[in-house]
Amino acid sequence: MKTHLALLRGINVSGHNMIKMDALKKALENFGFQNVKTYIQSGNVFVNTEEENGTSVGFQIKQEIFKVFGHEVPVIVIGKQDLEACFSNSLFLKEKECDTKKLYVAFISKTLDSGAMNDLKMSQVKPDECQIDANRIFIKYDIGAGKTKFDQKYIEKKLNVTATIRNWNTVTKLLEIYNESSS
Repeated sequence: MKTHLALLRGINVSGHNMIKMDALKKALENFGFQNVKTYIQSGNVFVNTEEENGTSVGFQIKQEIFKVFGHEVPVIVIGKQDLEACFSNSLFLKEKECDTKKLYVAFISKTLDSGAMNDLKMSQVKPDECQIDANRIFIKYDIGAGKTKFDQKYIEKKLNVTATIRNWNTVTKLLEIYNESSS
């Protein structure tokens, strides 16, 4: 059995794509996933399955959500090593006076190439900053996530990808849950 973390984009936001986590858990268990755990209402779902391929698991979850709830929801599946890389690879964490309340991670549907930083046109969203790391973008917001143009829609449009963003507290908690489930 392999544990996968599915990050659902755009559910339970401003009254759109409403899915109760207990109903989602039940639907995924009925589909055949095991040890289904959800974390907060924004769509973080751990599942165990024999399927090794995260993309395949994401497709299955996406199809089941559409079948049961009627919502077209993008799903990005990541592994424990993706969360661990957030802690080891973020340059923002290494800054002297790091304010983790301003740190976010955008998880991306594909590995980004070296031209992605230019494609983001960061001068349009200054003073916000970012760092690209494979299929993650580490973000440091100057004022806050609610008052920036550098959001998931901006990233998706500039890079032609699917993206979903989590704040640093959520990333930290998701890694804790992964560690608990594997011990």
